[in-house]
Amino acid sequence: MLYAIVGQDIPDSLNSRLAARPAHLERLHALQQSGHLLLAGPFPALDSNDPGPAGFTGSLIVAEFDSLDAAQAWADADPYIAAGVYASVSVKPFKKVLPA
Repeated sequence: MLYAIVGQDIPDSLNSRLAARPAHLERLHALQQSGHLLLAGPFPALDSNDPGPAGFTGSLIVAEFDSLDAAQAWADADPYIAAGVYASVSVKPFKKVLPA
């Protein structure tokens, strides 16, 4: 089943986010290579693909896991959590409808 993982950043998270980004992306690439990643990306703080020093307010990952517990365990091990980037993370089942 698919799960939506939504991380909400702490204020002024950009420096911590940039420092932890290589490890964060490494895990996402592994998920992609296993064929389980549907999409992933950050929420820019401004209406721009490159928000500059304004940074980001969080992230969205939609991926396939065997269970909600497995998705939660994967989310809990995110380097952004260890680095203090995320203030909170939610994991919810997700049903993809479109595009078909």
